[in-house]
Amino acid sequence: MLKPTNSWTWYYDHKDDSLMLDLGEEMLFRVSIPTKHLVTSAYERTVFTVDDASVFLDYRESIAQLDLSEPRKAELALNAVAASRFHKPMMPKSWFFETQQGDCKPENGDLITLQSEFGDAKYLVIENSGCASLCMLADVEPHALTSTKEMAFCDTIKVMNDRMQAFVNELPLNFALVG
Repeated sequence: MLKPTNSWTWYYDHKDDSLMLDLGEEMLFRVSIPTKHLVTSAYERTVFTVDDASVFLDYRESIAQLDLSEPRKAELALNAVAASRFHKPMMPKSWFFETQQGDCKPENGDLITLQSEFGDAKYLVIENSGCASLCMLADVEPHALTSTKEMAFCDTIKVMNDRMQAFVNELPLNFALVG
């Protein structure tokens, strides 16, 4: 498992037009957030803070139950940390998703399900701003929103909370017969 250290550094790579995280030991991580969605502070070199590490570990714990490889879990968690720290505010685009029954009150780090007319997918809540939340696709398979638009793994979208359902992981029950 990838463990955060105080030697990690955020920086913007102008050549590749991407926010990067230098993990040391000649390892670099390219953040999936498009440049147009980055706040101004993303262009300054800065350390991976204790708060970043805490958020990273919280996200890792939240996504532990997902059926993803360890590298994919690390990718999702690092992109989630970057989004929580460097993503610009955006307007909700809830029209892609169906309204749900119940009262979902997501918290940062919660896994939720969003359903479009083409199917449903798991998302990680990055930031709840009251009635809407910034969410990141947590499924490796793309999530079709329309016949021509889809979300890719780690893409972000802001959605009204009334479109969300709490994610329920349906694990098979393994019983041992004793006696």
